[in-house]
Amino acid sequence: MAQALDPNMLSKNANRNRKEQVIAVFLFIATSISVLTTIGVILALTTEAGLFFADESVTFREFFTAREWSPLFAPAQRRFGIAPLFLGTLLVSTIALAVGMPLGLGAAIYLSEFAGSGVRRIIMPILEVLAGIPTIVLGYFALLTVTPFLRSFIPGLQSSNALSAGLVMGFMLLPTISSVSIDAMQAVPRSLREAAFGLGATKGEVTLRVVVPAALSGIVASFILAMSRAVGETMIVTLAAGQQPNFTFDPRSTIQTMTSFIAGTAQGDQPAGTIGSLSLYAVGTTLFVTTLLLNIISQQVVRRFSEKYE
Repeated sequence: MAQALDPNMLSKNANRNRKEQVIAVFLFIATSISVLTTIGVILALTTEAGLFFADESVTFREFFTAREWSPLFAPAQRRFGIAPLFLGTLLVSTIALAVGMPLGLGAAIYLSEFAGSGVRRIIMPILEVLAGIPTIVLGYFALLTVTPFLRSFIPGLQSSNALSAGLVMGFMLLPTISSVSIDAMQAVPRSLREAAFGLGATKGEVTLRVVVPAALSGIVASFILAMSRAVGETMIVTLAAGQQPNFTFDPRSTIQTMTSFIAGTAQGDQPAGTIGSLSLYAVGTTLFVTTLLLNIISQQVVRRFSEKYE
């Protein structure tokens, strides 16, 4: 004879199933909001950028090849070559990465492989504080402290320049690179280190020939993540690098990046629908595509060099 089911147990199971369904619906809504927000941003950018390129005074050839950018001038003086903004972004980002990558990786190697627990307890909070400093504060630091210091021994350095902005931005990237790289190196199994030590390798040889190659995917991902952040940084370059879209490779000169143009122009009084306001979306679309390509490259690199350990 079959045993009768307990009504209380059935009620508890039903309540639990309802709760799980509610949680699943909530998580689906949260995921959908993220996806829909991304789609909305893409549609807003591409729609307004399409209106920009639909203007008869704008051509794709000029936008991607011309070396003058002045969409806010009088109609006869307008130029729509984004090359100065793109080059300014590339110049500042290159300086920042040249500073942030070696320092960040060096700090990660030391904290992961050489530093004792006491030293890590002191240095790690300092890195976290550095990561939490508002970028507008770093921008004023670059403008009011770093630039006057550099001008004392670098001839021809202008009051607003790419060099000081890039240097300070490099220190801004340092916590990002070091924290991600530390996680990647600490994920390397200890058995690999012990095997290398057993073969007579020194601490430095184990670190450089075993740990770093094994954690290469995470280290490269940290570099590309830092590059994406450098490309999208706004306040440091707005305050320290200037607002002149000069096509130059000289880091001593005043330049303008894509983000600083957007920040500066958005604060103006450009009427909606004019070529000046639409240029914001054209630059924003270019910036979005640039960071998207960096993220795609990062994913491909991580898949290419990732190591799986049992």
